[in-house]
Amino acid sequence: MAVVDANLQFITIDVGAYGKEGDSNVFKNSNFGKLLYSDKLDLPEPALLPETESNPQPYVFIGDEAFALHTHLLRPYPGRNLTDIRRVFYYRLSRARRMVEYAFGVLANKWRVLHTPIQVEPDFTDDKGMLCLTQFRT
Repeated sequence: MAVVDANLQFITIDVGAYGKEGDSNVFKNSNFGKLLYSDKLDLPEPALLPETESNPQPYVFIGDEAFALHTHLLRPYPGRNLTDIRRVFYYRLSRARRMVEYAFGVLANKWRVLHTPIQVEPDFTDDKGMLCLTQFRT
């Protein structure tokens, strides 16, 4: 699980969760998730969007449908019958989420070992994953 910025840089990472655990549980139990949901992350104050003069908006992270809503966490609208406005929102949110997927793709192509299951002890796999992520530069 990772937070990636618009420049494909990994901001925070959490390795060691097993594939059978859902993303929402992995996130909720990670240090980052605990800080976010308890409002203890040192995030900037809400800011005005470009070309607006009122109604400052909070800084947000983007998750998928599995994540719980939070002031600082956006996720797609549930359901399939979306209004045009919600469909546009969903499209833009999905484009932003793809940046994380793209960053992992670039990472996996740089470190080919990440393309296949790693047949070693879990603790060693965690170390290997952390090493790949800390040495990664786009």
